[in-house]
Amino acid sequence: MISVSHLSKHFDSFKAVDDLSFSVKPGDIVGFLGPNGAGKSTTMKMLTGFLRPTSGDITVDGLSISEHAKAIQAKIGYLPEGAPAYGDMTVIQFLNFIADVRGLKGDTKTRSIQSVIEKVTLADVLDRPIENLSKGFKRRVGLAQAIIHDPQILILDEPTDGLDPNQKHQVRELIQQLSKDKLVIVSTHILEEVTAVCNRVMVIADGKLRFDDTPEGLLKQSRYHKAITLHLSYQSDISGLAELAGVADMEVDRPTGKVTLFPEPGMDILHLVTEYIQLRKLPVDTLYIEQGRLDEVFRQITQQEVA
Repeated sequence: MISVSHLSKHFDSFKAVDDLSFSVKPGDIVGFLGPNGAGKSTTMKMLTGFLRPTSGDITVDGLSISEHAKAIQAKIGYLPEGAPAYGDMTVIQFLNFIADVRGLKGDTKTRSIQSVIEKVTLADVLDRPIENLSKGFKRRVGLAQAIIHDPQILILDEPTDGLDPNQKHQVRELIQQLSKDKLVIVSTHILEEVTAVCNRVMVIADGKLRFDDTPEGLLKQSRYHKAITLHLSYQSDISGLAELAGVADMEVDRPTGKVTLFPEPGMDILHLVTEYIQLRKLPVDTLYIEQGRLDEVFRQITQQEVA
């Protein structure tokens, strides 16, 4: 549904986005991940037609956004960073205004407004001015305006920013429900967001695409993927663990007392480690297989030098 080809955006001599190419199909929930200043928001603004690219092209359903911006924008629901809104309007006034802008009328308009109020849980604040709402409620109002016209494409820039853990869970569930018949792109710098919501991850840094795969593929990039971490209830001799066949390295985290054993490539060391623990009667009270550590992978990918 969306195809991006050699997309770049320069602000004078600064390259905010540098030669991005990718495509996204319906059913994808794409996590657009990167550090602050990586070019995520600039890319989102170009995808929605709010910024014109310096070079490259974006097509949606075969239509170029440079020639058919209005037609494409009608298919898009966009939650911008910061979710700007008319602060002096009440929530219900704002939703009515957005429904009018989107061309909704009569019963369709009424049903659409009621639907987003229920989906995003806004019933308690409908008559309050937006400027008096908490950051979390403002974010929810922003999400409501993005989905009010039932768009085919959802582009959400930091959708859970400012939400408490319960609200984050609610919004993530909503995004997953919406993705059943929509294409969703979520721009975020929150690492847990991609594993909680997305089935595809694209990592951008310095305006360049550095990684494009599944969340599982991202975790596999971690040095800790399939490592064994354990904790002992009291101090004991663990030197023998490092000598086990298939163990490439051992790391001891002094502050937490956790010990991590790294397998040699292609090796499964769990049974060897558990057998050794039982044989030596080591006082292990916790043991688990690491899935990978996103913070480590994120640093590795975003800080690498690009030729």
